[in-house]
Amino acid sequence: MSKIDDLVKKFKSKRDEVKSAIQEEYGSAMYNPFGSGSFKKHTAINTKFDLDVVAPFKKDSFGTLEDMFNGLFDFLYKKYGDEGYVRKQKVSIGIEFYEDEDKDVISLDIVPGRELNQDQYLENKNLNLYVYSQYGLFQKSTYIQTNIHSQIEHIKAKENERKIIRLLKIWKNSNGEKYKSFLLELMTIKAFYKEDISGNIWDKLKAVMEYIRDNVEKEDFKLIDPGNSNNNVIDTLEDWERRNLSARMGTILDRVEENAENLKSYFPVNEEFENKELGNSSYGIKGSTVAASIPPTNQRFG
Repeated sequence: MSKIDDLVKKFKSKRDEVKSAIQEEYGSAMYNPFGSGSFKKHTAINTKFDLDVVAPFKKDSFGTLEDMFNGLFDFLYKKYGDEGYVRKQKVSIGIEFYEDEDKDVISLDIVPGRELNQDQYLENKNLNLYVYSQYGLFQKSTYIQTNIHSQIEHIKAKENERKIIRLLKIWKNSNGEKYKSFLLELMTIKAFYKEDISGNIWDKLKAVMEYIRDNVEKEDFKLIDPGNSNNNVIDTLEDWERRNLSARMGTILDRVEENAENLKSYFPVNEEFENKELGNSSYGIKGSTVAASIPPTNQRFG
């Protein structure tokens, strides 16, 4: 078993343990928890990943969304506070377990949601999420209406898009970029929808970055959340952030055009998994020795 297979097994085991603990605590007040995020969407990368669990509660389970969020946090803190760091995040509760004997750190994000109307969740899968940290689009709001199942379906069977999303996430994480992964995901899917994108992995990555560079600043550019058509996700960026993203895409394209080896600085290989994980996953640039830091099969992350 490879290092990454062993690590994924640990993540899934801990995720299942936490899911069972939540179900045991809340019983009939909730529906079955389910996995979401990059693992579920097959867009996880081996330089940084965690597992998301959505905990869907019934309408009458808590008086308010804030009560739901704080109640679940209190339970998880009491249950796992001695095993790791439990903290409140924007719409989730993060658990980062202390390093184990192999020096691995398991991280989970637990997302509590409440159905919009009593006993309708099983039919429409709509949830309201409590917003703990407020900024951007949700500056004046304390909740987000969404449909996480629809978000997962939106990327289902889009293998070409997933490959490019993984690379953009590697760029984001390796270069300390603050852009949300969901934003990059929607941009990539829209680029494939709007443009005729084909060729090797570099051809596709280049086309997506050109699309972002040329369109993200346009006033009529929209990124509709497949989980809620009232959410235009591009509105989470300020104008200067849109200009900055366009400029960054342009800079990467120019530098790679000058020298393909510059890809290494934007999309670095995770050396911990390099030998066993890379295989022949090069970007396809003639004469380049650069290879992608993505798993050889997405099933390992899904």
